Amino acid sequence: MTTASPLTGATRLRRLIVTPILLSVAAAGLACAPGRSGDAATAATGADRTSPAEARRVDQVPAPVLHWTRCRKTAQCATAELPLDYDDPHGATIKLALLRVTAKDPRHRLGSLFVNPGGPGDSARDLAEQVPQVVSKTVLDRFDIVGVDPRGVAGSTQVRCFATKTARTRTVAPLTATPFPGTPAGQRSWIGAAQALGRACSTTGRRIASAMSTTEVARDMDVLRRALGDRELTYLGDSYGSYLGLVYANLFPDRVRAIAIDGVIDPRALAGTPATAAEPLFDRIGAATASYRALRELLERCQRAGRSRCSFADANTPARFDRLAERLRARPLRLAAPGVRAITYTYANLIADTGQWLRRPDGYRGLFAELTDLARLTAPGGAGSGRAAVVRHLLSRHSAVQPGPGADNPLEAASAVLCTDGLHAADAAAWPAYAAAADRRTKYFGAAGAWITARCARNTWTAQDEDVYRGPFDHRTAAPVLVIGNKWDPVTSHDSAVTVARLLPGSRLISSDSWGHTALLTSKCVDNAVYAYLIRPMAPAPKITHCRGDVQPFS
Repeated sequence: MTTASPLTGATRLRRLIVTPILLSVAAAGLACAPGRSGDAATAATGADRTSPAEARRVDQVPAPVLHWTRCRKTAQCATAELPLDYDDPHGATIKLALLRVTAKDPRHRLGSLFVNPGGPGDSARDLAEQVPQVVSKTVLDRFDIVGVDPRGVAGSTQVRCFATKTARTRTVAPLTATPFPGTPAGQRSWIGAAQALGRACSTTGRRIASAMSTTEVARDMDVLRRALGDRELTYLGDSYGSYLGLVYANLFPDRVRAIAIDGVIDPRALAGTPATAAEPLFDRIGAATASYRALRELLERCQRAGRSRCSFADANTPARFDRLAERLRARPLRLAAPGVRAITYTYANLIADTGQWLRRPDGYRGLFAELTDLARLTAPGGAGSGRAAVVRHLLSRHSAVQPGPGADNPLEAASAVLCTDGLHAADAAAWPAYAAAADRRTKYFGAAGAWITARCARNTWTAQDEDVYRGPFDHRTAAPVLVIGNKWDPVTSHDSAVTVARLLPGSRLISSDSWGHTALLTSKCVDNAVYAYLIRPMAPAPKITHCRGDVQPFS
């Protein structure tokens, strides 16, 4: 987990196409799983209507004229100016940056496919640019692939909570120095920084920060859908992007052509209630439980595989991980070797790195290599004469899962969404107790996830959106929503996908025993099902409901 947000879909498009998968759309038999109704056609009858108030908000906004220019060699870019506040359509505006890759077969074009990679705070333009490298030719022929950087993010008008870069760096330093705080002194420092960030975004950054909820992004998407000439929305969203899809589907249920969501968040858990506000957001959406479940399964598979196939294997491999964690909790490890920059490796680093490895379909290889090195270095003798080589190997593994370069305001961008979309506890000073309770509920990952939203405490993050949508999330849409759940997803649990599929009338559920965060690009079966659905969302639902991940550790 990062201090920004772990809800990034398709694991940054599988680390920006680490293993490209170019697939054709399967035959109709692999189109998608059946919905509860058993008949896709029923989803189109009796669709709920966009509320008159919501229709007035967006429909009174003229569709912006988009002036496209060539960019990034293979794409087109444009800028749209939309209302900062849809309650004041003729007032202040905000600029949104768009990128599209046009359909390869314009004569048979079906429309625009909006994509969102999650985050929140990640660039949808970057995703749209990369999508052509991995999706089927049929999808590329029939759709313009469109990415819109959400308001406040990347190429759109960015949220700026600090007057200078120096002030920002000084303020957020404790939040970036460690994945999460473990000592009382570290917790006090983290709380102070979280409160300072919340106050800064609620004062200096308030104008944009209070207008960045997912509700506003969904409204932007509806106006831009109209600007692109589409009567209804076609959308593919991963991770946090699934929440955007769900908000759109429930705000504008009769304007849905196709919505496919992967790495699905239970929207009611994210939104929260006064009764659940004291439970940190990532704990209540089940992220910690999902991480622990995936880790435990990998440790048990490693044990069954044996030392010849898994270097970390032991007579009781889960207990070996427990011992390693306790050693690092008691005494951080100083890693130094000639020619490399020395670091102090802590318990928090172990949990954060483990979480990052779990997000990759083949991450078990890197995870067990890193754990083996750590076990050698923390054992009596500390790897002996070969210590320098082990340190170098470990540092290379550790570096491989550190967040890469991205927008220069990731904390502010993620916070402005998370802190307004969901309900949170009042006082950041109470977070040590909340994190401890989360860790008791879910070992290792509870506290790691809990600390992410300390900056959202209501007493300090006061930049709120009075129109934020927090449900209900059970509207019947004009076309069935395709819900994809990954059994071993370490961030968005499969249980959430099942919950959402039951919640949305007429929706369809695909389950996959894939590894890593989100199922798309981890299973040919899932990929083919999604691509076929996007082409023919109203096709009769076939009988396939379960897929198998292409990577199966130690199989």
